Formats: sequence, C-alpha cells, structure tokens
Amino acid sequence: MIAQLSGTVLSVRGTSTVVEVGGVGMLVQSTPATLAELRVRQEVRLHTTLVVREESLTLFGFLAESERDAFEALQSVQGVGPRLALAMLSVHAPEALSRAVADGDRKALENVPGIGAKVAARLLLELGGKLSLPDAAAPAGTTDARGQVEEALVALGWNAKAAASAVEAVATAPIAESEVPATLKAALQAMGASRG
Repeated sequence: MIAQLSGTVLSVRGTSTVVEVGGVGMLVQSTPATLAELRVRQEVRLHTTLVVREESLTLFGFLAESERDAFEALQSVQGVGPRLALAMLSVHAPEALSRAVADGDRKALENVPGIGAKVAARLLLELGGKLSLPDAAAPAGTTDARGQVEEALVALGWNAKAAASAVEAVATAPIAESEVPATLKAALQAMGASRG
C-alpha cells in the first residue's frame, strides 16, 4: 500500500495532479481543496491511498491526513466507492462530515451529488465510530486536553470514572489547552462541587 508520496508537481488538472517521484510521474486523484493548493514545480507531500480494482490501480492523495482517513472511512460504507467518497470530500471538509454524522444531519449528506436518502441514512448508521468528531474536527496540530481535566479532578479527590463522566457532560468537542481551566470549573460545577 502506498500511504504517502513526496515529489515535484508536474501538472495540476481539474480532478488530479501528476507528481514526479524518483523520475516517475504518479497520477494522483484528489479533491478541489488539495488541488487548489498545488503549484507546478512545487515540492509536495501527499497522504495517499491506493484503490485496487480488477481493471485498474488508482492513487488518491490529500494534503491533510484527516482527508485521507475520511476518504478511507467513507468507502467502508456499502454503496460508497472512491468516486463518491471523493465527491463527498469535495463538498464537505472532514470536519463538516464528522459533524454531520455526529448530528445525524442527513440533509447535509444529501447535498452531495449522487447521495440520496437511502445512502445518506446508511452513512449515518455505519460511520458512527469511524468518523470520530474529536479526531477529524480538531485543527491540525492540536490535541484534546480532556485527559488533563480528568487528571485534575482525580487529584481533587474524585474517582477516574466520575471524572470522565463529568468532563464528557460538559465537553463533547475536543478541549484546547487554553480551555482546560474553564472546562475544569464547569466539570466541578456539574459534579455539585463548591471548589474552583
């Protein structure tokens, strides 16, 4: 499996790019978001996945690893092939897809050409654990500081299970480092504590 490639952009087309890797021009299918960032003669690193079919080998590549991961997760749903997965990522960023799945927003999924009510319902049903909102919705380079809040609660005398439940009750999205104090205070209030 080709998971990543680095090279020089030789050309950028409507739905694909050609990247020279070790003297070989690799045709890579991608989303408009990724292609819009590429320039001819630019050095680039793409996160890729190779789709193997009886009659073809097609390489798909993305600047963001979250896009590649979402692309692979989408194809795990019955009735969604690489072309439809690519169409979905052309309409929705991984964060928007994750939010639509988390919110059960079938209409947002049906905005993608080729997705009707039946496929949208199947996507909502099957993608629950595969397009996790915290991972895909967190901006690149950020981490979820949820563990820090839980550790602080444990240090204040609560058990780990109660701490985890309290944090989950007040923060469903990833917690940034800067939000740790506010989240800790909210969790303490949710637990009926007077401290903080």
